[in-house]
Amino acid sequence: MNKYKSLLICLFVVLCSCADLLDQKPVSSITNESFWTSEEDAMGVLTGAYIQLRNQTLDNLFIWGEARSEVMTTAISGAMYERYYRNTLSAELPGPDWSGLYTTINTSNLLIKYVPRIDATETAKNNILAQAHTMRAFLYFILAKTWGGVPLRTEPTEGYNAETVQKTRATVEEVFKLIKEDLDKALFLYNDNTFFGTKNRWSKPATNALKADVYLWTAKRYGGGNADLTIALEACNEVQKADIVLLESFADLFEYENKCNAEVLMAVALDVYESGGNYFAHNYSGIHGGTVDPINGEVIGTTTNGMAWTVTELVKSQFSTDDSRKDPSFADGLTEGEVVYPGLVRKGRGTVLNGVRYFTSDYVLYRYADVVLMKAEAKNALGQDPSEEMNMIRKRAYGEAFENHRFVSGTKETNDDAILKERLLELVFEGKRWWDLVRFGKAFDIVPSLMDKKGQDYMLLWPVSVSTLTREPQVGQTPGWGD
Repeated sequence: MNKYKSLLICLFVVLCSCADLLDQKPVSSITNESFWTSEEDAMGVLTGAYIQLRNQTLDNLFIWGEARSEVMTTAISGAMYERYYRNTLSAELPGPDWSGLYTTINTSNLLIKYVPRIDATETAKNNILAQAHTMRAFLYFILAKTWGGVPLRTEPTEGYNAETVQKTRATVEEVFKLIKEDLDKALFLYNDNTFFGTKNRWSKPATNALKADVYLWTAKRYGGGNADLTIALEACNEVQKADIVLLESFADLFEYENKCNAEVLMAVALDVYESGGNYFAHNYSGIHGGTVDPINGEVIGTTTNGMAWTVTELVKSQFSTDDSRKDPSFADGLTEGEVVYPGLVRKGRGTVLNGVRYFTSDYVLYRYADVVLMKAEAKNALGQDPSEEMNMIRKRAYGEAFENHRFVSGTKETNDDAILKERLLELVFEGKRWWDLVRFGKAFDIVPSLMDKKGQDYMLLWPVSVSTLTREPQVGQTPGWGD
């Protein structure tokens, strides 16, 4: 592709999927009739969708997926995240809005509409379409877990029309119907059960991981019962047919030079100079540049802007001293002179170049250990023994001390408690914890700031921002948040 066509593709994606698509009329000399001709065109737009997804991983996905849990708390400076872990959200201070998610949905809609007409092999077209359907399913899953029923947009916005742009919320059941249809279409279209040379693109194994996640959610949250649990279990089994393994060393998972390793199913790529730093920067930046990580001797921070948040004592105390996941997850008790720093999250610490730290670790959406624990969860809910899966995870975690931690199946309830805790120890800081607590029905039992709010189930969803309600007046506030 020559540089001029690359610029045109970027311009096309921006104009057709702009963040203000609800407010502005797209203006471009590049029309959909003239643009969609080749595989090269389609791949340019698909790459644009992945870039848009990357923007959501810099902060938003962690905020929606983990920030409201018991994992993080105030560190040295400020209170920029307090509304999340203290659960004091409101329409005025609601957290990130959904505009970026819909921008990428619009790009997916463009691909789904126009890729069938391009000049390319059926295999090439099918693989692009499969990724577009998976992307849309993933984004609507984020929306449904965060706000419940949301506006459904399945056609691209190609010109402003209030009747098609301004929509009311669909029911959450309608949203999940679309998600599941997209997953079925994607899995049918993928050419094989392999990865695309990189794990920074959706693939059939990664889509099956997403499918397991979706069906566990609907089984537990929306009455899907044993039927959905069985589908989730089958999806986990399909993932295990792919070329995927648990790494021998947990610490190796998060080494910067080991991105897209053999355990990763899908990760959003971040690279130095390509994007701004991710949310881990707010846990590191209060450390003086001269302090080093005692684990690997790397310089920890490069500024003194203040550390915004840190891991809670509640979470730190749940790691035993013989758990090999502890040190790679966080560093505690760092000192500089008489200063003792709060715990430091180590999973996403990025890399240091020329004395400057870049917070550009990939954002892992799914890895194999996550799927193994989803399989344990599905098996337990179906009345099956989850010991095999639980002990796969614990053998790596405890090594020679494994026999002291061998999992033995008990009641469904005690097994669920053990699985939920194992997910905390394995996946903490990876943007999963809040949604795990909601799926297991434990948010009001475990999150300190919610313990006195039992019965206020509306708080499991998020309020819609005032700016979004102004832009989309037909949406209406999330029930419970407008009182």
